[in-house]
Amino acid sequence: MEDDTGLKSRLRATLHDMRRLFPVTDETVSAASAEGEWGLDALADAYAYPKERGPSGAWLRANMVSSLDGAAQHEGRSQPISSDTDMRIFGTLRALADVVVVGAETVRLEGYRPARAREAFAARRAAAGQGPAPAIAVVSASLNLDFSLPLFTSPLVPTLVLTGAAAPLDGIRAAREAGAEVLVAGDGAAVDPPRAVEALAERGLTRLLTEGGPRLLAQFITAGVLDELCLTVSPVLTAGRAQRIADGPGVAVPERFALASVLEEAGFLFTQYRRI
Repeated sequence: MEDDTGLKSRLRATLHDMRRLFPVTDETVSAASAEGEWGLDALADAYAYPKERGPSGAWLRANMVSSLDGAAQHEGRSQPISSDTDMRIFGTLRALADVVVVGAETVRLEGYRPARAREAFAARRAAAGQGPAPAIAVVSASLNLDFSLPLFTSPLVPTLVLTGAAAPLDGIRAAREAGAEVLVAGDGAAVDPPRAVEALAERGLTRLLTEGGPRLLAQFITAGVLDELCLTVSPVLTAGRAQRIADGPGVAVPERFALASVLEEAGFLFTQYRRI
């Protein structure tokens, strides 16, 4: 496994062509002047959570990737439309979060593993009062999960399972026996998105990051609790019938988000949009 020294070396070799396109700064004018500027610290500064938040005190950020023709996946997985830099930003966003919220289907398809501690972010996390790594919170109504996976049995920080009050009792028992903490955030079997955010915030987990899947993101959008979208636009076309980044019932009135930042490298656009 690559250590942080090796990662920083690769960053110096590959990130010198990254440019900030918006907001306009001196880094936009000359790519050469940005050499060495887009290491892990610079990315962490660029993606820092805002201090101003809503009534719950939490900030829910989503991180997704999409092809030019709107596909969030290729053959069921996001990796084929991603890039090395996209994965570095993915790692940075995780390192800034208190908790990563993910849907059960994504756990099954993507082979989720526990978040790991990153030496490069240790001081930053300690200064922010965070533990060594973010917790993973899995959203599941059915609790049809493989609780023998390392995500549940050997995480650095105990994995959370968000479910409804009517969830199967044997599933709740299996989750707890595996070492996961079960949080009830809904009166029925399903999870209520606002209650999920509140349940995490009540535990002091206010820097929230969701990595999907598309169905979970759609639920957060329709519930009106998504504060920020970090969207990577991949310069590829896939055609086919892949899901969009949000796949579920639509909202009655489209909600407008404001562009906060755009980075570009090798044709990939790394964008940030925030709720107005």
